Amino acid sequence: MTHKELRHLFSRAGFGIKPKELHKLAILEKTEVVKLLLKESQTITDLKIDLSKFESVDIKNLKQDKALAIKLRQESRKKLRPYNIAWIDRLNNPKERLRERLTLFWANHFVCRDSNIIHVQKYNNTLRTHALGNFRAFTKAISKEAAMIKYLNTKQNKKAKPNENFARELMELFTLGIGNYSEADIKASARAFTGYSFDYWGNFKLIEKHHDFGDKTFFGNTGNFDGDAIIDLILDQKSCAEFICTKIYKYFVNYEVNKTHVNQMVEVFFPVYNIETLMQFVFNSNWFYNEEHIGTKIKSPVDWLTSINQIVPIKFKKQKQLLNIQKMLGQILLFPPNVAGWEEHQSWIDSNTIVLRLKLPVLLLQKTTIPSTLTIDFPDLKTSYFNTFPDWEEFQNAYGSIDNSNLLDYILNCRISPKLKALLKSQQNLNSEDYVIQLLSLPEFQMC
Repeated sequence: MTHKELRHLFSRAGFGIKPKELHKLAILEKTEVVKLLLKESQTITDLKIDLSKFESVDIKNLKQDKALAIKLRQESRKKLRPYNIAWIDRLNNPKERLRERLTLFWANHFVCRDSNIIHVQKYNNTLRTHALGNFRAFTKAISKEAAMIKYLNTKQNKKAKPNENFARELMELFTLGIGNYSEADIKASARAFTGYSFDYWGNFKLIEKHHDFGDKTFFGNTGNFDGDAIIDLILDQKSCAEFICTKIYKYFVNYEVNKTHVNQMVEVFFPVYNIETLMQFVFNSNWFYNEEHIGTKIKSPVDWLTSINQIVPIKFKKQKQLLNIQKMLGQILLFPPNVAGWEEHQSWIDSNTIVLRLKLPVLLLQKTTIPSTLTIDFPDLKTSYFNTFPDWEEFQNAYGSIDNSNLLDYILNCRISPKLKALLKSQQNLNSEDYVIQLLSLPEFQMC
């Protein structure tokens, strides 16, 4: 594979690739590289933080002690911060790159938000467990997650008074897309998911007295369908595979959809719904490496932060500053804006956030004073500088042997105009640390 193809693959399937690994893999054929990428993601490493305080609680006492229950809820919300930081750290240092990339993708597909850290952690690891598995089993597992049951009001969905929230979003956002179901299908589906509940630990349980065991007519089929049966009937529709493949194409290939390519993906994905097989097909396809797809995707805020860390690892003295940066850039992990999740591509950039992105590399890596104009636009920038610890030694270990004249080929993955090339050439006498900061501060670095 060429260096450019490898950088493209690992920026989309992972979070970047360093020179040493790039040179090592360049001698291999594409199918061999993809095979290695998939192999390293076969293992599943749950993302966990210390929750012993919550796990040691006597549930009987908790039900009787309201003051304790309130205190634990408050402490649970506080635990979302370290879990956010732990997730960012995992993305900066992923062992199972494709699995972690897909976990991030699915988090913005099966969108959920919760304040119970036990349920949040369980949900996040369910995404990770099924990220490369079977989409049918994945969807069923998601429907039974405590965080999702709360988020889309399935707990309030009872035989006597069905709640349609989950049934509607299941089809509109998670599986089929608008136009591929009817209001009658929503009502029948809601009845199938009645009685869904969970215990303190987030384990699923069905409250039978609240479940509707009567016949339902769904997509022209009549029977005593439960939630799993409804999901099976949904996934039996080829339009579901098309919906998922289109979304994967937009995320991993190009926001501008090529229907021919998507149709090829659908034929691979349907009816088995094996996610790993689908991703292997995409990354082995010649069209994935077409020039029109390389360097054309705008990095999400999390992608942007992660891509900097792949080049110069950064530690924050105050974790809150990392949370503030996510907030200012428009994407705080674990806090999606709504059930539709974050919009992608051009929605990541506006007149304010592009200015912040262009200035942040200097602020993070040189502890430069923050311009007063930025503190006006972004009041969260309250300190005069960021308390960060850039690991320049790691940068030198990875990139120190590369001349400034060649460094941009390892940092930027999009087309460079002759004018920019001339400008960068005029700055090649800078030391490598100052020069890479210049590269990270370019509009072109926003692309992958």
